[in-house]
Amino acid sequence: MDENLRLGRLFGVRIGINWSVLIIFALIVAGLAAGRFPLVAPDRSTTAHLLAGLVAALLFFGSLLAHELSHALVAQRNGIDVEGITLWMLGGVAKLEGEAATPGAELRIAGVGPLVSLVLGLLFGLLWWVSGGLLGDGLTREVLQWLAIINVVLAVFNLAPAAPLDGGRILRALLWWRRGDRTSAAVTASRAGRLFGFLLVALGVAELLLVPGFGGLWLVLIGFFIANAAAAEGSYAQVQAGLSGLRVADVMTPSPLVLPQHLNVEQAVDVYLLPNRFSSFPVVSPEGRPLGLVTLQRIKQVPREQWPVTSIQRVATPLEEVPIATPFEPLLEVLRRVRQGGESRVLVVHDGQVVGIVSPTDIARVLDRAPLRSRPSA
Repeated sequence: MDENLRLGRLFGVRIGINWSVLIIFALIVAGLAAGRFPLVAPDRSTTAHLLAGLVAALLFFGSLLAHELSHALVAQRNGIDVEGITLWMLGGVAKLEGEAATPGAELRIAGVGPLVSLVLGLLFGLLWWVSGGLLGDGLTREVLQWLAIINVVLAVFNLAPAAPLDGGRILRALLWWRRGDRTSAAVTASRAGRLFGFLLVALGVAELLLVPGFGGLWLVLIGFFIANAAAAEGSYAQVQAGLSGLRVADVMTPSPLVLPQHLNVEQAVDVYLLPNRFSSFPVVSPEGRPLGLVTLQRIKQVPREQWPVTSIQRVATPLEEVPIATPFEPLLEVLRRVRQGGESRVLVVHDGQVVGIVSPTDIARVLDRAPLRSRPSA
């Protein structure tokens, strides 16, 4: 989920929000201020109900942030870098830049989130109980009660044994520990996630048909999100298994055709592009150092009449926006960097010279042949 607004850093972790947070924030405030609070505190003003709804919504998102921050901090303690946390309409995402090295680390990272939500629920519940003799049945107690319930519900829901929920990651850690096979564990957790997601969709559709209102739409939306995310996690786990142990040099297309920076677009097309089957070309200086990357798609965006007067370097993606790797880096480490950027091709550079390119086609070719590399032992 993309970050639209950066809020800052907390304990060294970047915090941001997606614009969709505004939707759920407004729905929570409206639902509490116009629905729940007027029923339990009819003597209070509309302004008081609205303020209580705003406070409840803010504390709810603070609870979500605490949940995700706990994942991030435990991940860092287990040697995993954290890109940041993004809050969005259906919760939050802690973006980790690696994978747990052991089942135990996976279990700790996954389990701490629901634990924090449960502790927060119990804490708000304790405050609700203690405040009974002081506040009576006022709005403050209602806010505390709602926060207690919603945090416990969040903890329980996240413990469902289905990826990408925390319970699915706990299931993956336990299966990994039991089977000794990380990929098999991830695929099983992914299948459980898809089943759970479709079950939520079915329950949502049934609620829409049988119960007045549109409450079932949330179950349908959440169910589709879980099912799709689970399928993506399963596919990614299989990709990781297929590429595990490979270096960049094992996959790259070596000795790519390079374009001198002095060429214009017309010269590049006539002399280099048309006679060859490649779709991407490094642009290099007279000394052979990489300056950028040209693709057929970028050239097609240049009007034909501008080809003779447009330099090929001007069309190229600047080098600072192109993923760079060395031939001996682990391929999976490089692909994690590619996932964070915009360009899907990787320039392979050694001693300042371009020695290869890794394209999506190269990756697909290796994955297609992955079953041939793994043979059953005798």
